[in-house]
Amino acid sequence: MRGIKEFLWEEDGIGVVEIILILVVLIGLVIIFKDKLTTLVDNIFSTIDTQWKKI
Repeated sequence: MRGIKEFLWEEDGIGVVEIILILVVLIGLVIIFKDKLTTLVDNIFSTIDTQWKKI
């Protein structure tokens, strides 16, 4: 019975604060590298489009 209580009160998981911090960092990186990401995605889609037409 004691083992079950200890299991329920464990705090070893990822908390809300950690998840929010990770999201803030990811959003910041997207904002900083927005132009490069847009160019990269455009290049990828144009390559897919040209390869699709060859099939």
